Amino acid sequence: MKISELAKRADISAHTIRYYEKLGLLKPTQRSESNYRIYTNDDVVTAKFIKRSKECGFSLAETSTLLAIKNDKSQHVCAEAKNMTSSKIVEISEQIAKLKRMQSTLQELEVLCCGGQESAEFCSIISNLEKVV
Repeated sequence: MKISELAKRADISAHTIRYYEKLGLLKPTQRSESNYRIYTNDDVVTAKFIKRSKECGFSLAETSTLLAIKNDKSQHVCAEAKNMTSSKIVEISEQIAKLKRMQSTLQELEVLCCGGQESAEFCSIISNLEKVV
């Protein structure tokens, strides 16, 4: 199949597929006589694997490691994927905590502001952001 078919079946753009190829995450199985990339069903599986890994928050470098495990399972142990996943959970938990702190701060600032048409010289949000802590 050509790149457009792979893109459709994997639900990612052809541009993204080319980018993944450039990074070495995905390789066309072969090329046609007119130099078109030719992909197989295995390539669809790999493209979907990459997409799913990204949806789980793995970076492309981490996805590359997961692909290496996927492509040579007999040379790896489950603990490798488990450790990567556990680390990602910790990282995401830290991001969520940071976002919750940001949300709380923004909510506090929002409550302070009247939201009126007065000059911004008297805006409590701006005043609070200007404070040196």
